[in-house]
Amino acid sequence: MSRPQGFAIWITGLPASGKSTIARGLKPQLEASGMTVEVLESDEVRRVLTPEATYSQAERDLFYRALALMGAKLVAHGVTVIFDATASRREYRDFARALIPRFIEVAVECSLETCMQRDYKGTYQRGQRGESSTVPGLQEPYEAPLRPDLTIDTTKAQTGEAVEHILAFVKERMLL
Repeated sequence: MSRPQGFAIWITGLPASGKSTIARGLKPQLEASGMTVEVLESDEVRRVLTPEATYSQAERDLFYRALALMGAKLVAHGVTVIFDATASRREYRDFARALIPRFIEVAVECSLETCMQRDYKGTYQRGQRGESSTVPGLQEPYEAPLRPDLTIDTTKAQTGEAVEHILAFVKERMLL
């Protein structure tokens, strides 16, 4: 009996660009196709791996390597993994791609101004008040993918449209 082939979708973009909303909409759609799906949401995983997060470069490097390894292990066991994580440096996503042969990178595009307006967690407000000095797009660079597999502009596409776009790509690319 052959094991079902898992794959990974890394949804990347600035904080508050719509990554989590898309991941929440995508998961049940993939599960409806009979897949086992796990969302690795960075804030949730970070609470376990780095409960007193400093967001230093060394900590981020370790965190994203661990996140990619977790995802690779799940995919190796037939689980479809959705990474819901900014991963502000390309090298983080490239590392995951190197570990996971069936990998889709989705770039969520959204202007910094719109992200700041949508920021229900207060990430940008803390950065502007000087309570945080490592907010991607504000004090730290965000390295957008150079050649993403798929790009979604969340200032134009509603969540349902974004999910349908990803599903169509998955069906074509992963031969579902």
